[in-house]
Amino acid sequence: MVLIPAYNEAATVGAIVREVRQRWGYPVVVIDDCSTDDTAEIARAAGATLLPLPLQLGAWGALQTGLRYAERNGYQLAVTLDADGQHEPAHIGTLVTPVLAGQANVVIGAFPARASPARRLAWRYFRWLTGLDLEDITSGFRAYDTRSIHLLASREATLLDYQDVGVLLTLHRHGLRVIEEPVPMQPRLQGVSRVFKSWWTVGNYMLQTSLLCLARVGHGRSRG
Repeated sequence: MVLIPAYNEAATVGAIVREVRQRWGYPVVVIDDCSTDDTAEIARAAGATLLPLPLQLGAWGALQTGLRYAERNGYQLAVTLDADGQHEPAHIGTLVTPVLAGQANVVIGAFPARASPARRLAWRYFRWLTGLDLEDITSGFRAYDTRSIHLLASREATLLDYQDVGVLLTLHRHGLRVIEEPVPMQPRLQGVSRVFKSWWTVGNYMLQTSLLCLARVGHGRSRG
């Protein structure tokens, strides 16, 4: 299953859904995070199953809704990608192949060259703070296996504000293997990143995520 969280992505979501369906034949679920434009109607018309959220949950809340839907319906692999056109559906196979081969529980599509100065600063800081050996910490282009879907659909992962560091720490805590595969990415076709649009939002993001790390979310390995 391919999961696409979307907020006001009417300009791009239809083409992405159609490409995934035509190229891979995978079912596509669009989680509409209270869009005020035609995102929901366009996604449904393009062939996606629509999960409309009654309250705006943000990127991670929307993705977790999708992961819970995937688990409830018995899917053993889920691919997540953004609705803004940055992630190319043509490279879904690059992420899926290592998961199917048992080489990793989670595969991240990495493209470090896309990073702005603010994003590079955040990445370096969080690599230092967490010890995570990953180049592209904030990429939302990922493939998850059954174990990781089950973990991230659980209550333990519910209150994470961002899909990146908190999720990665949770996976690490439970001993799941996360690897990166290089993929190209396109420039955002419209809008700006809600996290990296200004130094103020970057500072707020780094503060909140630092508190998450210092609270020892994901510290060490689970005994369960």
